[in-house]
Formats: sequence, structure tokens, C-alpha cells
Amino acid sequence: RAGAVQVQGTINGYGERCGNCNLCSVIPNLQLKGGYQCIPEDKLKMLTEVALYVSEVANQVLPNNQPFVGRSAFAHKGGIHASAILKDGQTYEHIPPEKVGNKRRVIVSELSGASNLKYKAKEMGIDLDALNGHTRKIVEKIKQLEHEGFQFESAEGSLELLLRKALKEYVQSFVLDSFRLIIEKQGDKESTSEAVMKLKVGDEIVHTAAEGNGPVNALDNCLRKALEEFYPFIKNVHLTDYKVRVLDEKDGTAAKVRVFIETRDATSSWTTVGVSENIIEASWQALMDSIDYALLKYQKEQSKRKAEKRSE
Repeated sequence: RAGAVQVQGTINGYGERCGNCNLCSVIPNLQLKGGYQCIPEDKLKMLTEVALYVSEVANQVLPNNQPFVGRSAFAHKGGIHASAILKDGQTYEHIPPEKVGNKRRVIVSELSGASNLKYKAKEMGIDLDALNGHTRKIVEKIKQLEHEGFQFESAEGSLELLLRKALKEYVQSFVLDSFRLIIEKQGDKESTSEAVMKLKVGDEIVHTAAEGNGPVNALDNCLRKALEEFYPFIKNVHLTDYKVRVLDEKDGTAAKVRVFIETRDATSSWTTVGVSENIIEASWQALMDSIDYALLKYQKEQSKRKAEKRSE
């Protein structure tokens, strides 16, 4: 309008000092809002993919709140929002997310209603109608857990496990009998951590022990060691991120903590959560859900293969 014929920018606005003009915001604004033809429509649909790729190459985390391409750009949390979105996306979205290669996210949280839960369950391939009207009880259960410190909007692995257990679609493949952690520190030497664990897998009782770089890593190694004999694919499941957040700092070392664990295999990643005043207990909850979700995923893949064979 003022004679400008070129925009100088970078993907995600990366650059020295304060960064550069963000092309991931400029391009869709000019093209979808201003009516300018910047790039072909089929290329515009690759914008989110390009933003993620460049952030990966730059070893940067793409901000969830980045316009158009961020994970939260088309996220909906409140029950009224989700209900309206299911009826008409234009009620709360300025553009269809697919136009920039993003997707809508309906978040299940303490602000959620039945609409959010049904939408999220549908994404997971879960039919909540099978609960015979008990959806409200599940919503209340989630709200209670969120009140205790859990956060399912960032831990969809734990959420899916909760739903499938409520529907009796998943039975835990292992049961913890006990574990013991030994942390030893001698003088100026680095401390060592060892976990000793007793599990019931099927009809068998398994005793294992393993060391690790810290107590959580020792628990992780010990659990995997016990399960790999029964489920060899566990070798290809890796913990990729571990985050701890103190929920009430005024309680100091006695404060409740929330632990998130991100895990991935060859095809996907998932996040699980645990909460407790004891950081080891919170970590164990998240770790157990992490492995449980891998086993659930394996069960679903096995069922799919069997169904395909029957249909041949």
C-alpha cells in the first residue's frame, strides 16, 4: 500500500539479537487476510511443517503460542468454546487451521465440559457413548485430578489411559509389587543410584535390579529390564524429556511436584504425568503411564493386524 514490494524475513523470525520479521506470520496474514498472492495454496498448507522442520534444524523449541503454526494457535479449552467449535469452526477460529497445515486441538482440563472430552476421545478413537451416560463422571474425575495438580492438556498419553481404563478397553500388562531405591554417596565421588524391583507380569513374578544416572533413570532402566523379556519392542521406546515443576513453592522441599515424561518410539511420541509430594512417586506415576501407553499402542497395532488378516 505504501510502495513496499518485498518483505525481508526468516522462518520463525530466527536471527541475531531481537530476531527478524517472522515469515510464518507475514505470509498467511498477507495472503489470507490481505488478499495478496504470496505463495501457492498447496505450499501454504506446508507452513506448519516447514516451521517445525526449521526449529528442529536450529535446535530450538517452536513456541506453542506462535501465531498460525504454534501448537496452541488453534487450541480450545473452555467447554463453551469446544461445543461451539464442533458446530461451526468460524465461531472461534479466524481461519481454518488446515490452510496453514496446522490442526485444531480441543484440550481437556479443569475448564472442560463433556463436549471437550467427547471431541478428544473421538480423536483417540474412543467411543464415549459406551459409558452409558457416565461421561459426566469422567469429566468430574478429570477435574478432581487437575485440582490435585495433574494437567492432562499436556499429557494426552495419561488421559487416553484413563479413558480406556474407564471403558475397560485396557488392562495393565504388569503390576508393581515393590521397588527399592539405593542412592550412595562417598566423599567427593559422584553419587550412584540403583533400583531393585519386583513386578508381576502375567502369572510370573520378576525380580530385577539396575543402575542409572540418578534414581529416576535407575527406575526406568529397571522397569525396562523386567519387561523386555516379555515385550522386546520396549527396547525401541525411549524417554526423550523429563520435566519437574514445583506446584506450591512456599512449601519448600515438602512441596507437591508435577512430573512430565515425554516418550517416543519409531512412529510417534506421547507425554504422561505424575503428581505427588514425593518426587520419586510422581516420577514413577509418569514413568509407569509412559510404558503402559507403549503397551497400549502395541496392543492396538496387534488388534489392527489381526483384523486386517481376517478381512483378507
